[in-house]
Amino acid sequence: MVEKKQSIVVVVDGGYHPDTVKLTKGIPAEIIFKRISDKGCVDTIVFPKLGIKRFLPINEQQIFSINTDKAGEYQFHCGMDMATER
Repeated sequence: MVEKKQSIVVVVDGGYHPDTVKLTKGIPAEIIFKRISDKGCVDTIVFPKLGIKRFLPINEQQIFSINTDKAGEYQFHCGMDMATER
């Protein structure tokens, strides 16, 4: 049996594209950040509620597993809290 999984790619190019991610509760999820340029201050991604702060190297995927057991909103932003999701 193949397990369902949600997978969203966020391209980081001076901002986040898409800048809002919606996931379905109860289905395992991952958000893949791929930084493609050095524009802006988006070399670090921060998920405050999840306690995550990670450097995003250019042209390397960074994968974050997201627990979808509970409904909720989790904001993410750059290391300087200037570039953020809507």
